[in-house]
Amino acid sequence: MLTGQYAHNLDAKGRVNFPARLREELGDRFVVTRGLDNCLFVYSMEEWERLAAKLRELPISKSAPLNRFFFAGAAEVEPDRQGRVVLPAHLREYAGLERDVTIAGVSNRAEIWDTARWEAQNELLTSEAIAGAMDDLGF
Repeated sequence: MLTGQYAHNLDAKGRVNFPARLREELGDRFVVTRGLDNCLFVYSMEEWERLAAKLRELPISKSAPLNRFFFAGAAEVEPDRQGRVVLPAHLREYAGLERDVTIAGVSNRAEIWDTARWEAQNELLTSEAIAGAMDDLGF
């Protein structure tokens, strides 16, 4: 399970040091793609195949927009010896990544955020909103 929150910087070549703890869970290669709320989703190859299989089960009328969103801009990445991965320019642009990034483990995937956007998103998570969601789930 992917957990934790890590602050990193994007270098001039579009590389970010990916946390060792998350790399251990994701494996030697993983997929980075567009995510919700203008962040990037990061999937292990196994989870990526699981997502693809679920989308293949849908009628094309439902899966086509999702396939275009997730697969068209996806990039398979492999960390270098220092644990850095290159984030393609189109993905950096989509997520508004320029310098300060936050990488978060969120269960079966990781997310890469512009740090300011991450902080703003988390300010929306009030105790009442979390309590309501937990109630909906039966906690």
